Order: sequence, then structure tokens, then C-alpha cells
Amino acid sequence: MSEHIVNVSDASFEQDVLKSESPVLVDYWAEWCGPCKMIAPVLDEIAKDYQGKLKVCKLNIDENQDTPPKFGVRGIPTLMLFKNGNVEATKVGALSKSQLAAFIDANL
Repeated sequence: MSEHIVNVSDASFEQDVLKSESPVLVDYWAEWCGPCKMIAPVLDEIAKDYQGKLKVCKLNIDENQDTPPKFGVRGIPTLMLFKNGNVEATKVGALSKSQLAAFIDANL
């Protein structure tokens, strides 16, 4: 995984995501999820491209089962953009780099 992506957990979610000064894109994922693996390289590229403007985090839903239900995560991959501790926008399913960039740009 990219050094530009932060792994978050139930314990660190509030500090890393909700209290972040910059907008945060959270990828809810799991090891067994094929589409999650497909978007991993896209997230790496996005994390590099948006460095300084956006923090990219990943949360493994199997290892962290408290956070996803709080934000209504039902399917994965789910991507949520947080600003000032609030969910600004959500996308479910695998996206291409151009689709993900458009989603971020529309909501930053």
C-alpha cells in the first residue's frame, strides 16, 4: 500500500478522520472483496495526486466493525468524503481514476 494512504481503525477514526483539518476520503474495504482490490491502485494514485489537499484513509471493515454501521456502510467498496467531521459525499462500488477524481473535485 502507498505511503500516502493512512490505515485507520475504530480507535483512530475520530482523530484521523473526524478531527482532520483537511478533507478525508475514506475507503471502506475487506481482503475478500474483489472490487476493493481493483480500486486499490487507483486510490494510491489519487493519494499522490491530491497530496496536501486531501487525506486518503482505508478502513478494513472485518477488523473494525463499529465504525461502518455508524455511517450506514452496507456494501463495499464504499468511498466517503469527510469535511470538518461530516460526510460530504458517498460513492459505492469500484470507480475508475477519472470517475474518482471527478467525484472528489465535485465535493472538495
